[in-house]
Amino acid sequence: MAHMSMTAWKDVMLASPERKAIPIMTHPGIELLGKNVQDAVTDGRVHFEAVRALARKYPAAAATMMMDLSVEAEAFGSPVRFADDEVPTVHARIVETAEDVERLQVPSLQRGRVQQYLLAARLAAEAIDDRPVFAGCIGPFSLAGRLYDMTEIMTALLTEPDTIHVLLEKCTRFLLSYAREFKQRGVNGIVIAEPAAGVLSPDDCQAFSSAYVRRIVEALQDESFLVVLHNCGARDSLVPAMLSAGAGAFHFGNVIDITVPLSIIPRDRLVMGNIDPVRTLKMTTPEVLWGSVLDLLEKTKGCRNHILSTGCDSPPGVPMENVDTFYSALAAFNKGLR
Repeated sequence: MAHMSMTAWKDVMLASPERKAIPIMTHPGIELLGKNVQDAVTDGRVHFEAVRALARKYPAAAATMMMDLSVEAEAFGSPVRFADDEVPTVHARIVETAEDVERLQVPSLQRGRVQQYLLAARLAAEAIDDRPVFAGCIGPFSLAGRLYDMTEIMTALLTEPDTIHVLLEKCTRFLLSYAREFKQRGVNGIVIAEPAAGVLSPDDCQAFSSAYVRRIVEALQDESFLVVLHNCGARDSLVPAMLSAGAGAFHFGNVIDITVPLSIIPRDRLVMGNIDPVRTLKMTTPEVLWGSVLDLLEKTKGCRNHILSTGCDSPPGVPMENVDTFYSALAAFNKGLR
């Protein structure tokens, strides 16, 4: 889908009487290949093959890459813990003082596993030609929180906000270069995952998250490239601050009633969400999942800009039967519309 107009694609989504789905989902694809999480997060080819396997099997309106929120911190030098069946996690802070922040270097895109993710993006953009491909990256505040420690950064926002702005500046410079490189590899958009902003007040979300996300949006979003802002922790009060980032689409987690952002966000932006990826998609029976999907579609019936999705990245270990059910419930709902 390398040369597709994302404006035209979005118009098709908005005009469709049938509801569409774009779950954030790569792990079932990894399992379809008989691979594990570590294979996919360290080898761009495995990651790509998982994305392609799901695109071949299911009718998602776009293909999404993995939401691995350790890649960018690792490039800065953060220690990362890996496991075969869990998403990698950052396990220690690397900056503690204003001096540490001043000294912190903005890394090159050759560091850590960055090139593996760029490889997966290029291969997916080349191979998947029937729908857009969205890459993924972490958001500026969530990255800063991993480098500085989330508990510590919440205190520092009050005691030394200038230091945190310096850190955010460096994070944003790196993320902009990374996202720009994804765009050059031919993907059609990017999902910026900013879950840590969910704990901020509306004013702080505006100042320490959205203002920085907006710089990435303004530099890269255009006719051929759509930015999706994801915040799985967002509450009702944060929706206006998120909106100010200027993204063309927004992705919400299951802590929010999706009808709230749908009532606030203009109808020309896509609003994606928000089936609980763990409790509902992974842990319940197909019957319960079926009911949850139909309830959500019924509740959002009047909103053509709503795209059915998971509330966050689907975790490892989701039963394939539940993935099938997610899509068959959507198909049944659409059939009922005819």
